[in-house]
Amino acid sequence: MSSLAVGKMRRLQQCATDRGVFAVIAMDHRGSLRRMLDPKHPDAVPGSTLVTFKRKVVTALAPVASAVLLDPEYGATQMITAGALPRATGLIVALERTGYAGDSTARVGELVLGWDPQRVGRIGATGAKLLVYYHPDASTAPQAEALVQGVAASCQDAHVPLFLEPISYSPDSARRRLLPQERRRVVIETARRLTSIPGVDVLKAEFPLDVTAVTDEAEWLVACRELSEASLVPWVLLSAGVDFETYLRQVAVAARAGASGVAVGRAVWREAAELPSEEQDTFLTTVARERMARVTSLCQALACPWTEIPPKTR
Repeated sequence: MSSLAVGKMRRLQQCATDRGVFAVIAMDHRGSLRRMLDPKHPDAVPGSTLVTFKRKVVTALAPVASAVLLDPEYGATQMITAGALPRATGLIVALERTGYAGDSTARVGELVLGWDPQRVGRIGATGAKLLVYYHPDASTAPQAEALVQGVAASCQDAHVPLFLEPISYSPDSARRRLLPQERRRVVIETARRLTSIPGVDVLKAEFPLDVTAVTDEAEWLVACRELSEASLVPWVLLSAGVDFETYLRQVAVAARAGASGVAVGRAVWREAAELPSEEQDTFLTTVARERMARVTSLCQALACPWTEIPPKTR
């Protein structure tokens, strides 16, 4: 990573722990958070409710995280002005709109209007994040690659690190989800292709196996090592909504295989969204905070510092 611009290097340092690993709490959810807060009438959930819930999560969990991932509509500027974000905690801002355009088998991502890496830098954030729905064989794969290239180039110009989050999906209309035997190939090939794009700095990766179908942790380790080999940049593990204990096992395996940390969301704080408002703070400051502290400690003990990832040729 020695070829990084100094501005990017400094901002990545601010997103990481003093050991150089990432322990990011993800709170950039919008559409999915509305569904959690009100499963029957998600569209009726006002933006102010999202802001209030995000403030509770950030206040409780940011002190035990190295950085917080927030959206630009209801999170980033609101948490700064509210004083909810600790001074020493990194801030990563998501650039993509929630959801996707196009058919479910040919997904197309879109950016939040009015937000770009330059604006991310202007508000004092330490990173930008881009989620793209991607399958190497999908008809829209070239569009997704072009989107990543454009945002990555803008991040280069702004000296803002880019955390890239590819989410796999099935391009087959007969199947809503990837088959377990497909997932490994898709996640690893996606890492190989998209991290070859200049300007991508950290990969926010899915676990490369369906752990409900493959239960042998020795096989998990092999697959995660394949992911480490395929990625040309440091990678962190997202949680994808799995339960907390399963996620802890995934983190331990991923870290031993070369991951540089985590970007975890629902596995830590999900139940709070299902509680009455007056009970949310208690859950977040006890159960959720303890969970995040455990994840951070695990990363500190086992994950590979991003500064120690050997440079790879793009």
